[in-house]
Amino acid sequence: MRQLFWKKMEVFGLYTPLIVMYLLALPVLFLSRLGLMIWQSDRVHATGQWLQILLQGFRVDFIQMGLMAIIPLLLMPFFAHKNAWNYWKKFSLAWVIGSLLIMFLLEAVTPGFMAEYNTRPNRLLIEYLKYPHEVLAMLWDGFRIHVIAVLLIMLVATRILVAWFKPWLNQTRPAKIKKQYLLFPLVIFLVVFSIRATTVHRPANPAYFAITSDTLVNNLILNSSWSLLHAIYSFRHESKSSEMYGKMSQTEVMQHVHEMQLILQDKRLQMNNPDIPTLKNQIASVKHNKPLNLVIILQESLGATFVESLGGIAATPELEKLKADGWWFNNLYATGTRSVRGIEAVVAGYLPTPAQSVVKLSGAQDNFFTLARLLNAKGYLNEFIYGGESHFDNMRTFFVNNGFEKIVDEKDYINPVFVGSWGVSDEDLFEKTHTQLMQHHQNNQAFFTLVFTSSNHSPFQFPDGRINLMEQPKSTENNAVKYADYAMGQFFKRAKQSPYWQNTVFLVVADHDIRVRGDALIPLQNFHIPGLILGADIKHKVINTVASQVDLPTTMLSLMGVDAIHPMVGRDLSSEPENLKGRAMMQYEDNYAWLEGDELVVLRPSKPPTHAQYNANSHTLTIQPRSKNGIAVEKRALAHALLPSILYRQKQYHLP
Repeated sequence: MRQLFWKKMEVFGLYTPLIVMYLLALPVLFLSRLGLMIWQSDRVHATGQWLQILLQGFRVDFIQMGLMAIIPLLLMPFFAHKNAWNYWKKFSLAWVIGSLLIMFLLEAVTPGFMAEYNTRPNRLLIEYLKYPHEVLAMLWDGFRIHVIAVLLIMLVATRILVAWFKPWLNQTRPAKIKKQYLLFPLVIFLVVFSIRATTVHRPANPAYFAITSDTLVNNLILNSSWSLLHAIYSFRHESKSSEMYGKMSQTEVMQHVHEMQLILQDKRLQMNNPDIPTLKNQIASVKHNKPLNLVIILQESLGATFVESLGGIAATPELEKLKADGWWFNNLYATGTRSVRGIEAVVAGYLPTPAQSVVKLSGAQDNFFTLARLLNAKGYLNEFIYGGESHFDNMRTFFVNNGFEKIVDEKDYINPVFVGSWGVSDEDLFEKTHTQLMQHHQNNQAFFTLVFTSSNHSPFQFPDGRINLMEQPKSTENNAVKYADYAMGQFFKRAKQSPYWQNTVFLVVADHDIRVRGDALIPLQNFHIPGLILGADIKHKVINTVASQVDLPTTMLSLMGVDAIHPMVGRDLSSEPENLKGRAMMQYEDNYAWLEGDELVVLRPSKPPTHAQYNANSHTLTIQPRSKNGIAVEKRALAHALLPSILYRQKQYHLP
């Protein structure tokens, strides 16, 4: 059968291996997409776009095939000479088999990746490849069956492809090769046109195929190879990425940022520093004889979906008890879906962008503002305590270069109670935290301690016998959340009896929800997170205004009693009138959401802004026409989307 097939393919001469590549890849991509659509049939059916997804997907597949074919096509004339014919056969064989295997591998891992992250493989896959130790351990512990299945699929695919293409090595050089040379310009034109996929002035990109309001469904249109390639390409434009939403001069950006501060009745004095345009002088609303210490507990993946009083399940009983002791946030929103996004917001007060978090960007690895830099100048010891390896997500480099003097990570724990894929357990983490805080207190050393938990991370490993499990099997997100809550609760029982309690203010906040997904442009219910401020002389208070993670560092400074000059644009909620509707901003893939009260504007690349009304009680978005105030809200949204890219690109986010 193979011999007959290759005999019939001889008519295509030089182009034979590339045509065979198309013939093999296109059906596989089609079947993969169809399988994913059937798996996500509820989401697809809600859009009513079954046929369009398949048709547009076919266009995307031709884009990817063109990208795979263009390099060997351009090289073909150099190989097709009589003396180089054997080299062409070997090169084309290696290229085609290698390309197909990579394509098949990415399609094979897509269901698992999509189940975890609600999208096709993208930049997140590239970022995780930098940390093989943690990722391989996580995959083996939590996704072993999927890993074995993918390896078996790739083994079978490799054997089939090698056997199928073997006859190509015996093909003779075409006798009428000049005619094939004459077709070369036409073939190049067709392949290049298939890559562009459109006649407009810009070639197609993933945003071009965003035909529904459901990001996951739009991802089904793509194939995983093109999704990943575009993510790699987008790294070249990191510092300017927010400009995909529209253009606005820096003067106008600052005008709208200041306008928003006036709406929020922000009374902080603007410094009007041309080198640091957001610089302001914040006078603490609370005064102490000596400024308080600060502990920020960044809880891994603790969305409001796990907090009963915020509309979630009852997985955090300890947090529910603690909220009566301090400031409790009813409408707090994460800025993104990754831990480093939460870190940049809570530690640096930095607004989100479609780019990588500044924790990873090269331009933010020195002389970039963080709370640690500010507090370092005021005599504080700044430390980061983590249960895993602190190099993950470039955290160690970012922290050490931007004000943190001490890093505690997995290697610093002696005889931990439990060690999982992501490091020691949360109770080990909090035991170390208590030891460190006691030591600082005994040394009469002012401190800022950032604690980052990890037990609530896939594959959800934690010690036995600590909690009554919510479900079986043990290693589920609900059980892991309850264990993380238990460990935190034990810490606070101890902390309240410790001498450092009376001169320390604590912030407990999530970095993001565990799995942010939904069929809306922005699944706002999955950006909703708990936040709690307690300790020292903090009295109980409920904060109902819509707030963002970027509002927390500025608020904490005031509650600590620290006067500061800084570039953060977040609000000081301790000095803000309680009746303000507030605002929050969220980055979800390439979509940027701006929420003012219950009015939402979503910015998308190459598309007009979408307006909606958000009902926080029912977690529903109702798409609506632009309101009378809509243009002004759009401009404020665009200004805040553009601002962080401007500040990063021009190196204007630092202390004077």
